[in-house]
This record gives sequence, structure tokens and C-alpha cells, in this order.
Amino acid sequence: MAADKNTMLGEIAKINAVDGFDPTPFAVDFTDLGSGEVRKRLPVMIQMAWFRMKYPEGKISVSTEPGKDCFVATARVYPSYRDPADCYLAEASASRGEAPEKPSVSPREWAQTAAIGIALRNAGFGLQFAMAGEDFEAVAPNKLTGVSEAPTELVTPTPEVYEVVTANPGPTEEELLEQAMATPCPITKFSGKTLREVLTIDPGALRWLATKYQGDESIRAAAQRICEYAVQQAS
Repeated sequence: MAADKNTMLGEIAKINAVDGFDPTPFAVDFTDLGSGEVRKRLPVMIQMAWFRMKYPEGKISVSTEPGKDCFVATARVYPSYRDPADCYLAEASASRGEAPEKPSVSPREWAQTAAIGIALRNAGFGLQFAMAGEDFEAVAPNKLTGVSEAPTELVTPTPEVYEVVTANPGPTEEELLEQAMATPCPITKFSGKTLREVLTIDPGALRWLATKYQGDESIRAAAQRICEYAVQQAS
């Protein structure tokens, strides 16, 4: 039985295999506060880098709508940016509301990140781990009524982890990255979109903002932070 399980895990690990890339070292441990069990999760940035290596012309489409006390994001993963809207590898939705203990985290961006992580996992980028992508709820509230509805695929929720902070703490690297991701894009072509959305649509535009943009310095700094983080995670 153990041999059969190991064989199955070995076959799962071959899904979306890219020569020279092993996602295992990038998986991080987190503790389930309910059971005390230590599990593995793959950060969304690593999932996205893996996806880009597998599908250089791939596309991740994200749409977000306001719900009752939350934002509902839907992400779709495509092998090519030329693919029609209904020809996607995987789709996922996630909802997020305001979190008092995370005042600097945008629920809109949080929902987008969760939806992208789940969609990439559904497309096979991280199936060998106990959990791939961001934490998410087992059910998502209806965006208009707030009534919970069962998702098309059952998922396991990750309990909230509370952090102890010292007096007058500065923003963490994660919070600074989230702020950078939520920065509006100044490029006319991507009007109304955030840098996170531009990263999934046109990474080259983000690199241009980080190296050649001569406008708002805070936008350039945000683009540089995102690019630097992506390089660190992929190296």
C-alpha cells in the first residue's frame, strides 16, 4: 500500500514538470491551529513563476466584484494569451472581507491572490503538497446576498494565525509587498488595474515600470519591489 502511494505521489509530482525546476524547496511549513498538524504550502508567487516557466505565453485572467462586506475574485488560467475566454485550464473563486488584524491588507487584492493560487493548484501547480496557494474558505458568500454557497470543488480551510506585534511596529516585508501589489498601474493600456493584475497579464510592462518609468517614484518603487521579490523567489 505504501509503495502504491509513493508511486502515485511520484506521478503527481510529474504534472507540469519543467526541466531544471523543482518546486519542493520553495514549499513552506505552516501549522494547522485546529489539529496542530504541520502541512506544506506553496506561495502564490512561486506558483506563478512555475506557471510562466511551463507556459511562457500563458495568461492568468482575474476579475473582481464587490459582494456583501467582501470582494469576490475569479481567476482563470490559460495555456496561451491567444486562447478564447472559455478555453481555460482551470478556474477558481475566492472571497475576502476586511480583516481588523490586517488593516494594511486590501480585501480585494487578498481575494485575487487566493483565487489565483487556487486556480493554479487546480491546474496542477502544487498538487504534490498538502495545500497549494493562499488560505481560503470552504464556502464563499454570495456576492449579493452574503449567503454561503457550496463551491464547485470542496477545499480545506486554513485557520487564522494570529501574530503578536510589538509597540509601534513598522510594516513587514509581506505587508509592503501587498501594498506594492495593490498600487494602481499608470499605463493607459492597463487603466483601472493594479500592479498585481499587470504582473499576470504583461510581466514586461511591470519590468518597464521598474526600470524606465519616469513618473511617480512610489509607483516605480512598488514595481521594483515586486520584480525583486519575483527574482528572489525564482532563484
